[in-house]
Amino acid sequence: MTSPRSLYGRLRGAMDVVVREMVKFGAVGALAFVVDIGLFNLLRFGLGDGGPLESKPLSAKVVSASVATVVAWVGNRVWTFRHRRRNHAGHELALFVVFNIAGMLIALGCLAVSHYGLDLRSARADNISANGVGLVLGTLFRFWAYRTFVFRRELVDEGVVPDGGPDNGADLTSTAPER
Repeated sequence: MTSPRSLYGRLRGAMDVVVREMVKFGAVGALAFVVDIGLFNLLRFGLGDGGPLESKPLSAKVVSASVATVVAWVGNRVWTFRHRRRNHAGHELALFVVFNIAGMLIALGCLAVSHYGLDLRSARADNISANGVGLVLGTLFRFWAYRTFVFRRELVDEGVVPDGGPDNGADLTSTAPER
């Protein structure tokens, strides 16, 4: 039988891991956000004299979002979820892109419901629904998806899953210090 003290220690260790991952995930996301916005504005407006995609805002957004996605994947792979990453980076990147698209669709869905379903069409309403509610829900979804599907491999030899426990993406027993 597991003692309450042992169970508490395991639960606390698991929460420490999740909190650490959330903080790192937020930092990587903030960096990717800055890259996205900075590159978009550079492509559109240049350094004051117009950028190479000045008359093509959608193309500028596709380029900036694509670069930001790669920045987020690299940051999450080598820092946030480094103890979970798989050997096959291409497979990981493909899953990462799929879940980024799904997160974007969540934000678009929030915007569509607000703009078309509720007929809230002001700039403020659109920003709150897409960049407020949609961004928060999409970010929560992506964090869960990255932990569960993209960066799910646990390394037994590093003590993340003691006793050869199941590799289900949940790190419920880790008390190993982060390197």
